[in-house]
Amino acid sequence: MIYLDYNATTPLDKDVLRVMQPYLTKEYANPASIYRFSQRALKAIEDARFSVARLIHAGHEEVIFTSGGTESNNLAIKGIALNNKNKGRHIITSKIEHDSVLNPCKFLESTGFEVTYINVDNYGVVDLEELEKSIKKETILVSIMHANNETGVIQPIEEAAKICKTKGVLFHTDAIQSAGKIPLDVNTGVDILSMAGHKFCGPKGIGALYVRKGIELCPLIHGGHQELDRRAGTENVAGIVGLSKAFSLANSSFKKTQKHITELRILLERGLKEIDGIKVNGHSRKTLYNTLNVSIENVEAASLLVKLDLEGICISAGSACKSGSSEPSHVLLAMGLSRELSKAAVRFSLGKYNTEKDIHKTIRILKKAVSGLRKISSSG
Repeated sequence: MIYLDYNATTPLDKDVLRVMQPYLTKEYANPASIYRFSQRALKAIEDARFSVARLIHAGHEEVIFTSGGTESNNLAIKGIALNNKNKGRHIITSKIEHDSVLNPCKFLESTGFEVTYINVDNYGVVDLEELEKSIKKETILVSIMHANNETGVIQPIEEAAKICKTKGVLFHTDAIQSAGKIPLDVNTGVDILSMAGHKFCGPKGIGALYVRKGIELCPLIHGGHQELDRRAGTENVAGIVGLSKAFSLANSSFKKTQKHITELRILLERGLKEIDGIKVNGHSRKTLYNTLNVSIENVEAASLLVKLDLEGICISAGSACKSGSSEPSHVLLAMGLSRELSKAAVRFSLGKYNTEKDIHKTIRILKKAVSGLRKISSSG
C-alpha cells in the first residue's frame, strides 16, 4: 500500500506507542484519586500539558485537552459564543473552513447568532480587507483556519489577529492541519488555537485547545472539575501522553521532515504536470509543503480514487470528513472553480514515511488510470 492521505490521518509513530503503552496497561489509575498510583497518572497529564504549552510558547494553564480537533473547534466557537452572548451575537469565519467550524457556526445561527462568511481569492487566501469591514460592534469572535485541509494554503492569521486585536475582538484559529508541520507561536496574536493528535503521527481521539489566560468560555461537557473546569470527564491519559510525545517529535524534526517531504512533493507535481489537463489548486508558495490538490480535466475524482485504491494507492477527493459525498468541494467552489473542476479534484498529502519509490509508482499508475477513464468517458 502507498498511503498519500496524511491530511486525513497519520500512522502512529512507534515511539509514541511506546510511551502510551504503560498508561494502557500498568498505569491505568484514574487521575482524580488522591493515592500515589493515581497521582502518577495526574503527573503524566501535567507533564504533557507543560510540554505542549512550551512548544507553542504558551503557559501550561492555557492548554486544555479534548477528544480531538472537532471538539476543540466546537469548544472554541460555542464556548466563546455562549459566554459572550450578552456582549454580542455576531461571529465571522471564512467560506473555506472545515465542517467542524462551519457546522457549529450554522448551529449558532439557528439559535439567534449572526455569522458572516468572508470570501477568499482564486488562490484560496482569505480577504483581509473584507474581514476588517465585516467587524462591527456586536462581533465577539473571528475564526480563520491556519492552513486549509484540502489545498494546504496557509492563511495570514498574524495579520488577521492584528485586525481583531485593534477592534477588540477575540481571534480563534483552527491549526489542526498546520500543527506538527510548521512551528506554532500563539504570541503572534492568537487568542484560541485548536490541535488534533492524529494529524502528526499521534493517536486518534485526542486533541488540545489553547485558550489565552483571562479568556472565559462556557464548557460544552458538564460533570467533574477536570481540565481546569473547562472540559469534564475522566482524562484519556494514554492519548494525552501520546499527543505530547508526537508533537514533541514533530517539532524536533521540522527541518529534516520538511526537506524530505518537499522533495517528494516537487517530484510528484512534476510527474502530474506531464498529464494533459492538470490544474494545481491553491497558492504556489503560501502552502503546506506536504499538500498537493489538483483538478484533472475529463476525469471524475470518485472514479479515479476507486481505480487507485485497487492498485493499493490511497489519496482523497477532499476532506476525509466528507468521504462519500457526491457534492463538489465547498473550498474549491469558494476559490472560483467550476463544479466540473471541483468534482475532478484530488488531494495528495504526503508524510515522513513516504519514499521516492512511492511517488514514481503513483505517477505511473495515475497516468494509466487517467488515460483509461478518459477513454471510457469519450466512448460514452
